[in-house]
Amino acid sequence: MSIEIERKFLVKGDFSSCVVKKEKIVQAYLAASRERTVRIRTKGDKAFLTIKGAANTNGFSHLEFEYPIPLQDAQEILKLAQTGWIEKERNYVPFENHLFEVDIFHGAHEGLILAELELSSENEVFEKPDWLGEEVTGEERYYNAWLAGNTNADDGEHK
Repeated sequence: MSIEIERKFLVKGDFSSCVVKKEKIVQAYLAASRERTVRIRTKGDKAFLTIKGAANTNGFSHLEFEYPIPLQDAQEILKLAQTGWIEKERNYVPFENHLFEVDIFHGAHEGLILAELELSSENEVFEKPDWLGEEVTGEERYYNAWLAGNTNADDGEHK
């Protein structure tokens, strides 16, 4: 069993000079509800099937199970998604002994930039870089499953 503890923030400033790695991500959901999500994701030349449980009351933690799958299988499974697709560029930004994952969204959510930080406990203290904006942890409209379900980008041409 795996518990993911993460915090989510809007991005308000320029982080680009601190990026150490970038990846293209395409993802969609086979099931999405408050109780659970089943996600298919391609990340660069890799692919994953992820199952997440409901978030706890503060939105910081939830059960998460992630499994690598063949890329070709993922590309076919994406076609079965019940929601629209999300396309984003993930930027990895180290800061003060933590790694922020900064997602720049494309398509229907062009212009949205979110930063996520995975922590080892809900009470873990971390420094916030200047470019980090308002915290949106637990706000459903910033969950990827909500974004995928509120898009017109599903035209079947995603790669």
